[in-house]
Amino acid sequence: MITTVSTKGQIVLPAEIRKRDRVEAGQEFEIERIDQGEYLLKRKTRRPNEGIVKLLLACPVKGWVRPLDRVETTDDITAPNLDDLPRL
Repeated sequence: MITTVSTKGQIVLPAEIRKRDRVEAGQEFEIERIDQGEYLLKRKTRRPNEGIVKLLLACPVKGWVRPLDRVETTDDITAPNLDDLPRL
């Protein structure tokens, strides 16, 4: 596949590669110069569960998932009453 470097020095990954490898905007890559004109591009590994909070907050049933205040232990976390949640 062929791509072009923009005037800003940016390289576009073709849509076919982005779809096949699930490359999303904002993901980071490492680039390594192997030799003159030869480079290696590697996607940085994602942290486990990266993006899970964003996914849960996008839940179609609004108010079902709410972020909790951060504390040192989980002793004060109580399970929600499932009867109070809206039905789908």
